[in-house]
Amino acid sequence: MGRKGKHPDAPHLAPLLAAGILRPVPRPGRKVRQVAKDKAKTPNKQKVFTLLVELGRAKGDGLPADSTGAALVCYASGVDEAEAVRETVAILKQADMAPLDVSGYGTLEERLAEGHDIPDEEQELMTRALEENSVIVAQVTPFYDKDGDTLH
Repeated sequence: MGRKGKHPDAPHLAPLLAAGILRPVPRPGRKVRQVAKDKAKTPNKQKVFTLLVELGRAKGDGLPADSTGAALVCYASGVDEAEAVRETVAILKQADMAPLDVSGYGTLEERLAEGHDIPDEEQELMTRALEENSVIVAQVTPFYDKDGDTLH
């Protein structure tokens, strides 16, 4: 019969128990083991934040040779904006870039509440950042210095 207290056919019941279709019946003198909640049912505390990152120059940063830096629009996931900023800066530094300043523009919900018009393509990138728990660089705008004036 297998291990004490276990029915030999019990492994095939595990998916039904996990799905909540079957529930263990408590018996006198026997403790019932709680089945872990399905991870999909717990709300995701991560949010996606829109960040504008200003870059300086660094060796091997991949920016055009004659540029003085760049601005990046990023969508980054995090439980709060501070975490999203930290993760974004860390990833950009790993990519040999030199982040100088980061400005936060809020979550999708906050931006929509402020009346921002957000195209479907951007919303898809935000959804992807949330699903992948990642930082997505949506736009790169190099800066050029011509006679003391910064050009984009």
